[in-house]
Amino acid sequence: MTGTEHPTEPPRDPQARGPHDGRGLRLVPALLALTAMSGLIDAVTYLGLGHVFTANMTGNVVVLGFAAAGAPGFSVPHTAASLACFLLGAATGGRVTRRMGARSRRTLARVTLGAEALLLVAAAAVAAVTADDAPATVYTIIVLTAFAMGLRNATVRKLAVRGLTTTTVVTMTLTGLAADSRAGDGTRPHSPRRAGSVTAMFAGAVLGAVLVLHHDLSVPLLLAAATSAVLACTVANRD
Repeated sequence: MTGTEHPTEPPRDPQARGPHDGRGLRLVPALLALTAMSGLIDAVTYLGLGHVFTANMTGNVVVLGFAAAGAPGFSVPHTAASLACFLLGAATGGRVTRRMGARSRRTLARVTLGAEALLLVAAAAVAAVTADDAPATVYTIIVLTAFAMGLRNATVRKLAVRGLTTTTVVTMTLTGLAADSRAGDGTRPHSPRRAGSVTAMFAGAVLGAVLVLHHDLSVPLLLAAATSAVLACTVANRD
């Protein structure tokens, strides 16, 4: 035991609230907004960068299989880069959550969302000043957005908000909605958080597709960055 340790001091509760942690936007609507932005970002990368996801890694694994089989319109390097950067972001997020484990969920969420906003701003800036189909542009946006989504997912997992443990996939959410409904086992016939997550993903994908089809890629990326920045400044510790 070193002289700097204090054995009589009880460990801090990782979920403990500070004097101001209850103020601001609750975690549930914040995570729903982030889910919508995941749909938007995947619209940007899938429609604008050549059929690659940077938020939905389940889809990316399937896309990688298509590309490996030689299906036209898919790229092994693009998809592999997205997977690798997402994993790197998730690993970084895991390290950050470990280092900040004794702090409130509000602090953890704000730090991560601030970092995500900066990464997305950088992606938007690249898209604004370069040609969308330039190889450097494509790879830079893939790297930045995939890393940001991996970082966010690791944090959302740590936040452990019931019914919203991920903001990038809805397969298990849809499964839970059906399995727990009155038509299933009836244990949870009403699940607004799950339904909200699916709706948010759909709405974000629609908005992202509209923006990609009618505007430069920088526009939806800047919107996603602004959303993350606003949430970083306003999210609270409460579900």
